[in-house]
Amino acid sequence: MNIIIVGCGKVGGTIAQQLASENHDIVIVDNDSERLHQVGDMLDVMCVHGNGGSATVLEEAGAKTCDLLIAVTLSDELNLLTCLIAKKLGAANTIARVRNPIYSDGISLIKDDLGLSMIINPELAAASEISRTLRFPSAIKVETFAKSRVEVINFRITPGNILCGVKIENLKSTIKSDIFICAIQRGNDVFIPNGSTELMPNDVISFLASPASAHEFFKKIGASSHKIRDMIIIGGGRLTYYLTKMLLQVGIRVKIIEENLKRCEELSELLPDAMIIHGDGTDNELLHEEGIEEADAVATLTGLDEQNVIMSLYAAQNSPNAKIFTKIKHFDFDDMLKSMDIGSVIYPKYITADHIIKYVRVMQNSIGSNVETLHHIIDDKVEVLEFRIREQSDMLSVPIEQLKIRSGVLIACINRGGKGFIPGGKDTIEMGDTVIIVTTNKGLYDIENILSLKPAHADSV
Repeated sequence: MNIIIVGCGKVGGTIAQQLASENHDIVIVDNDSERLHQVGDMLDVMCVHGNGGSATVLEEAGAKTCDLLIAVTLSDELNLLTCLIAKKLGAANTIARVRNPIYSDGISLIKDDLGLSMIINPELAAASEISRTLRFPSAIKVETFAKSRVEVINFRITPGNILCGVKIENLKSTIKSDIFICAIQRGNDVFIPNGSTELMPNDVISFLASPASAHEFFKKIGASSHKIRDMIIIGGGRLTYYLTKMLLQVGIRVKIIEENLKRCEELSELLPDAMIIHGDGTDNELLHEEGIEEADAVATLTGLDEQNVIMSLYAAQNSPNAKIFTKIKHFDFDDMLKSMDIGSVIYPKYITADHIIKYVRVMQNSIGSNVETLHHIIDDKVEVLEFRIREQSDMLSVPIEQLKIRSGVLIACINRGGKGFIPGGKDTIEMGDTVIIVTTNKGLYDIENILSLKPAHADSV
């Protein structure tokens, strides 16, 4: 597909990198020549220097014939204008990043009137991720599938936990809990396990379960399952605004610490049911005065990655029972972050990329078996995809044990008639099913791509 990305910041660069790796033809537009040069050196993409709001620049980039234009500059207004012009020029589909809460109420009107295919809000999406994870305080990350009937949860096995030394094939008899482990990170290695795989201390496991089964599992292994009643958020940006609205709606008390007085006044008007504290979140005395030791959860959501890491480390040390969240925008020391006790790390740029890549996969196959949901887990090395079977295929009604499934692919769950089950070798995939696939392969856009004879990029190159 021919895809234009307007805006070459962290989000634009991340999207370009992932889409280029899936063999799409990418053109990047930005008015920062140095940034374009850096991306051009790293990726096999075409770069156009100029303002994305210029029809001339967009024509030069190929907007008249492109399959998709994605506008992710720092300006919501420029993104919307760029999509409007591109659509007038002939772009088939357009996606705009829109972050400002003032547009929230009219977002559907904006989308329809401008002919946008999709509007993505990174902070809103990140807030949703934090809100989901709060339901399981011991989890690192929670993703939902099959209309929230099934969840894929990341969890680190602590030394001494009952899971240490247990083989996956013996897990059900040992724990007596209905979960399915579909991926493991061990050190720097990420792999899809088999029944003989033995769980080790510090493994990060990704398991699939219903919400009820997940709660039961955490309870049986002695992991924290207490309900979150209050949360301290350090930093008062857009992500904090969206997250606080969500938390207040479910009865969680929120205390926001923000250094900028004007922003505190704005938040007081926007969020009258939250407690707004004007102060420095790095001030230890202030944190103790505001009860960090007793907080059920702490989120460090300032605009400075280094500051967020330091504050999360302090919170983990002083409130050992609290669930910690750390927002990272562009901190480039991922390996170092893994060794730090900073809880769940939130990367808005990766969340945004997941939404857009899912849309691109749907565009590639709009008839057969659409990608309903797509998430990256375990350092973005594993994809979990949900396909809805919409069209007849030779692989339907064939026992799974007879299918020639590609290496690095696991059929984790089949949802049929509103009921999900973990399939065995005798089970089959049928018309109307939704099928959850876990894979270390990238670029799957159709259910048939899981077969060894069906290359994932056959129709996109």
